[in-house]
Amino acid sequence: MTPFFSFFGLRSSAASLGVAMLAAVCLLGAARAAHAADDNCFARAGAYQGVNPTILRAIAWFESKGNPDAVHRNADGSIDVGQAQINSVHFAELRRYGVPPGALKDACVNTYVAAWMLKQKMIRYGNTWHAIGAYHSETPSLRDQYARSIHSVLVSWGVAQ
Repeated sequence: MTPFFSFFGLRSSAASLGVAMLAAVCLLGAARAAHAADDNCFARAGAYQGVNPTILRAIAWFESKGNPDAVHRNADGSIDVGQAQINSVHFAELRRYGVPPGALKDACVNTYVAAWMLKQKMIRYGNTWHAIGAYHSETPSLRDQYARSIHSVLVSWGVAQ
């Protein structure tokens, strides 16, 4: 099967993969909706971005208990949408890639966007707990608290110590 990005003549750089991933999510979102609760989406999104699907699943569980319809209004006026709680500060960039805010309520679209966002943090911080924590915040105390929370989820699932 030919990777989606190759249909558009894109190379597999991190930026190209990000653009292609978001285009693929938009075009294939309806088909993916049938698999919203399926762990297969976490596996596909994780493999596509080169991030751990168990970490993605833990983020979705911590953020919303896996609720694709979750919306949280923050004190600063921003909102978080979907199971991985994608913050509205990212909406303009996502729109440029063809992903409207409403699409984030599709669990698989949300998972692909979360994988893309986590990958951006991994590019910056490496494959570290700092990258996982930075998914939530770049502020060191909040970043570290979030990483500990995700670690706690993994421990409760018996996949980390």
